[in-house]
Formats: sequence, C-alpha cells, structure tokens
Amino acid sequence: MIRIFDIFFAIVGILILFPLFLLLLIIGFFDTGSPFFKQMRIGLNKKTFYLIKFRTMYIDTLSVATHLADKESITKFGRFLRITKLDELPQLWNVLIGDMSLVGPRPNLYNQDDLIYEREKLGIYHVRPGITGLAQINKIDMSTPQLLAETDKEMISQLSISTYFKYIFLTIIGNGMGDRIKT
Repeated sequence: MIRIFDIFFAIVGILILFPLFLLLLIIGFFDTGSPFFKQMRIGLNKKTFYLIKFRTMYIDTLSVATHLADKESITKFGRFLRITKLDELPQLWNVLIGDMSLVGPRPNLYNQDDLIYEREKLGIYHVRPGITGLAQINKIDMSTPQLLAETDKEMISQLSISTYFKYIFLTIIGNGMGDRIKT
C-alpha cells in the first residue's frame, strides 16, 4: 500500500511542482553550470542506485557524507535550497522509479563502512530507503551510525500508513533536517 502512495505522491508532486523544478533548474545553471547532482547510494537489498538532487555545492567538491563536507563548499543558492529542502525535490523521480520511498532510512554512501555495518546488523537494507523518516524528524544524521541504525530499525518496526503520513507531515512543517554540514 505504501508503494502505491509513493507512486501517487511522486507523480502529483512532479506535475504540480514542475514550474518550480524549471525555475530551480534555470537558477542552478547560473549558480554552478550544472544544476543536478547525482551520487551513488546504497538502497533496497544493498543494491546501488543514483540519488538525484539539485546541486548545492560547487562542482569540484569531493563526494563525502554531508556531515563531513566543508561549509565553504556550499553555494549561496545551495544554502537557500538546503534551508528550504528544495534540493530534495528531484528525489521524487527516485521514488517514482522505485529506488526510494517517501519514508524510509536515508540512503547512505557506499563508503560509510561504520553505518553499513550497523545497518546490516539490524536488517535496515531490507526496506526501500526514503527521503524522510524518524531519524530526520529527530535531527539524527549519519555522523552517529549506531544511533541512526537503531532509529531506522525503530521506524521500520513501527511503520504503518499513519506513521508514513506523520513523518511526511512533520517534514513538510519543518521538522525534517537530515544530514547537516558541521560548522
């Protein structure tokens, strides 16, 4: 049932937000010359996929976990995108094609060994990763692998249609923080 909601909301979101996508795309071209950012992540059953976002950092920035990135690598427009969470909008495509869900554990990079270990122990890779979830609304990021994996496990064990909508609602009203650049 959740997959049906994912597909429906991804299609509706893409259609309704299409003018905003175009505007952000044009501004992104002026900001960095390359408005989209794709990064290999680990998804369902540990299969890799390319996560798509609007670019918030300069093109030559190293591909590392967000909490390890230098705050100076974020562009001015990128700061706006991150604060408003608009950088996440292209992930609706990832949801539509089945790489992700709207709600689930945030997909990690292939080189985050500590997090991979903790998530494997708890069976986190048996569910589709998501844009938001319990960890995001509680401001838990990938800098604390054990706590993140435990929180993901708690979310998965309690996931229902009502908690799915709860996490989405709480993210929309501003609780979803996800990974943050350390200052």
